[in-house]
Amino acid sequence: MENPPNDWFALLALVFVLGLKHGLDADHLATIDGLTRYNARHKPRLARWCGLLFSLGHGGVVIAVSVLVGSLSAHWLVPAWVEDLGTWISIGFLTLLGILNLRAVLSTPSHLHVQPIGIKSQLLGRLQRSGNPFLIALVGALFALSFDTMSQASLFALTATQLGGWLHALGLGSAFTLGMLLADSANGLWISRLLTRADQAALLASRVMGLMVAGISLLVAGFGAAKYFLPLVDAWSDGKELALGISVILLLALTFIVALRLTRTPATASAAGRN
Repeated sequence: MENPPNDWFALLALVFVLGLKHGLDADHLATIDGLTRYNARHKPRLARWCGLLFSLGHGGVVIAVSVLVGSLSAHWLVPAWVEDLGTWISIGFLTLLGILNLRAVLSTPSHLHVQPIGIKSQLLGRLQRSGNPFLIALVGALFALSFDTMSQASLFALTATQLGGWLHALGLGSAFTLGMLLADSANGLWISRLLTRADQAALLASRVMGLMVAGISLLVAGFGAAKYFLPLVDAWSDGKELALGISVILLLALTFIVALRLTRTPATASAAGRN
């Protein structure tokens, strides 16, 4: 969002897509995976809603920060060093997450599901063993208390301030949260479905998704570094944030559909045999 769109609806669409992409970060996937796995054993009915509850807590902090900053800062620009620091923190985390998740796919025994690996999720290890809806939302809220999320929420607010004020900040924060909520909810439902299966198709599906998470993390990190060091790449991508974000989402969605089809194949074949 270095040069956000001037049109309000285009800006809302861009922030919504950023929320979708944020919800598919490896750290989100790993934390929701942990919460869902725990509740699949203890509270199966709650397990499928872990992604939604996590996202509501996370999004609540994003909206609160957006409105607060939008209300207090009428004319304030983010220092250049803050943007550079945020860029390199993001590149570093994505690279590490990509490597860790690729390693997880390659090292997981063939008879086990691949579990996504996250950095923040490791810090909140015990909190992931919660069967209380409020505590699950609290995990999401604590997850938002990080430099990348706070800087992103502040950027929404400062962009909205230039357009009108705190109501615009509320709109951008809500659009981001809606996108994230859809992605995280789908992830929770997917994991709860996967955990009920132990056949080869489900095991293969978990590897397909693991490889895609690792690949996307490394790809986005590499693209961010290229934009920083290569002016031609930066100039080419200027104004294409929405298109690039949608491309990432479509690629992940396509992988998800393929993985979902894999998990349905044995059941379909069995039904056909009975007929």
